[in-house]
Amino acid sequence: MKHPDFSAGAAWMKGEIIPVSEAKISVFDWGLTRSDITYDVVHVWDGAFFRLDDYLDRFMTSMAKLRMDVGMDRAAIRAALVDLVATSELQSAYVSMVASRGTPLIPGTRDPRSCANHFYAWAVPFIWVIPPDVAKRGAHISVAKDALRIPVNSLDPTVKNYHWGDMTSALFQALDDGYDTTVLLDHDGHVTEGPGFNIFAVIDGVVVTPQAGMLEGITRRTVIEICAELGLTCKTCDISEDRFLNADEVFTTTTAGGPVPVTRVNKRILGNDVAGPITTQILERYWDWHTRADLNTRVQYK
Repeated sequence: MKHPDFSAGAAWMKGEIIPVSEAKISVFDWGLTRSDITYDVVHVWDGAFFRLDDYLDRFMTSMAKLRMDVGMDRAAIRAALVDLVATSELQSAYVSMVASRGTPLIPGTRDPRSCANHFYAWAVPFIWVIPPDVAKRGAHISVAKDALRIPVNSLDPTVKNYHWGDMTSALFQALDDGYDTTVLLDHDGHVTEGPGFNIFAVIDGVVVTPQAGMLEGITRRTVIEICAELGLTCKTCDISEDRFLNADEVFTTTTAGGPVPVTRVNKRILGNDVAGPITTQILERYWDWHTRADLNTRVQYK
């Protein structure tokens, strides 16, 4: 029997590992028709998951908040992810775990309790939210004006989700205006997050990051911990647009690429149009942490 081709990625569905191109869900699945879904993404770097258990903790919390039961406990989901990567043979990968509301058991029902919740996962070669060449020169970002972040009392941003209408609208505008990406404000004018990343700024020597209105990223948490290790003052707080625009340094954080320097915000050039000294310190320490045994789970490839 021919060995499946997993070079483009693999998917775990109903206990079977298949090429990612063969992964499918029903057109009636509420994950598709209503975006009634949660997911999380962990990365594998040089053959090891980074902070896998922290991502699993957040994923399990998200499912609980959405009242989803996929019929698998934490240990089973963890085993599925490890098996998926081991079988795919991907040494560095972007790995997504997904819980969907599923297909209604009673056709036409509007009762979310009457759906068959289910789990699936997929892994593809490592993805960079901000491409490496852009990260090397420093990302150019805009502060979105016409699209505001969905209010937290309408959608809990701490539950990772596919409700990207606001972000997609802001991203279109940023790209049309020549920027690499964008960051959104909330309805009170505070900075929240961007499409697929958290945001940090260095203001008067203090590293700051929004305290509300965004996903509580694992890479964000890692940077906060790195700041403590480096002896840098780091605060979670509300950041006004004006303070953000006048920051000394800005950088993004994401599972898909780690910390990325920002060298231009709107029309303003930060520093000398290169990564700032504090950002550089944090970036170097972040990748150093990928050698820490307590944060990395080695994959035993098949």
